[in-house]
Amino acid sequence: MRDVAVIGVGMTKFGERWDKQLRDLFVEAGNEALKDANMGRDEVQALFVGNFSAGSFVGQEHVAPLLSDYLSLKSKPAFRVESACASSAMAFNLACMAVASGTYDIVMVGGVEKMTDVSAPEATSVYAKAMDAEWESFFGLTLPAAFALIARRHFVQYGTKPEQLAMVSVKNHRNGSKNPLAQFQFEVTVERVLSSPIVSDPLHVLDCSPVTDGAAAVILCSAELARKYTDTPVYVLGFGVASDSMALHDRPDITTLGAVVKASRQAYRMAGIEPKDVDVAELHDSFTIAEIILYEDLGFCEKGKGGMMIQEGETEIGGRIPVNPSGGLKARGHPVGASGAAQIVEIVKQLRGEAGRRQVPGAEIGMTQSMGGTASTCAVHIFGRRKR
Repeated sequence: MRDVAVIGVGMTKFGERWDKQLRDLFVEAGNEALKDANMGRDEVQALFVGNFSAGSFVGQEHVAPLLSDYLSLKSKPAFRVESACASSAMAFNLACMAVASGTYDIVMVGGVEKMTDVSAPEATSVYAKAMDAEWESFFGLTLPAAFALIARRHFVQYGTKPEQLAMVSVKNHRNGSKNPLAQFQFEVTVERVLSSPIVSDPLHVLDCSPVTDGAAAVILCSAELARKYTDTPVYVLGFGVASDSMALHDRPDITTLGAVVKASRQAYRMAGIEPKDVDVAELHDSFTIAEIILYEDLGFCEKGKGGMMIQEGETEIGGRIPVNPSGGLKARGHPVGASGAAQIVEIVKQLRGEAGRRQVPGAEIGMTQSMGGTASTCAVHIFGRRKR
């Protein structure tokens, strides 16, 4: 197995992009990644695309060859990966293995979603397809409602409070206000979060990630080729992928995301590090309760202590383990198929020291964690400025 490096990244502005089509967004991100890698498109040997539901959002399936065509990568192998909100993270994982195995030397990984062409109720219905159709969504359960159930149970078991959930939103909006590509570039207060409309009790509007358009792209190559293209390669140190029961009622404890625990331990082992060694992390805060539980399941704190971790400022920029300096899904935005790739773009910039006002000082090791649905799928990747 060869070592793998990221040599180029690109990302569009996230938000309500009514000026762009799905293909336009992807081409913009892909071209930026090629420019960042100082590379011609003829050098890319394959394309891996993460996309959740272009068929439902814009009426387009078979998106991999379409995007390859518009990016002028005709005749190159193009693969679409669908794993709900983890789609482009899973695409990145498959691309890593393809390069590590020697199947390809240079590949592009991207993610894209165009979601604002449908109404909010329609978008919620599409999101629900990431759940168990027969036993959950058929009976009216939505993703916000599912995470509301998880939140309520976490309140009962561990004493977590709505104010602590709101602090996640406050932190991520503060970080997003420093990110020129973020959908929301304004700050909020705990009071504003708690007074915003209820979506599914106890989750308010400002506890939930938005409907978003956007794309992100990453270029990978074998580590031995990396210095040909850049003086600042970022190496993939470890990764892990796991799955869990789709339906919440099949899990022994809905406050523990089993796939996150398993995937992260695989990644730590492969990278040869422990949770305390992570300098910066981009986590899947689709709902504020999710970020709190992720602190616990990734081993950043004891089980049940996630609420106190945010309350004590440990995940702020400048804290013990800064989380979501990009603004996260909450403020950067959540174009479902692109979110995993966008996390990687942020971590690469952090490790290169190119994150501007949201830079985590001295970051050497970064993590991304992306999950689909209620964490039925989870992909964790660990990156470093130096090879293993």
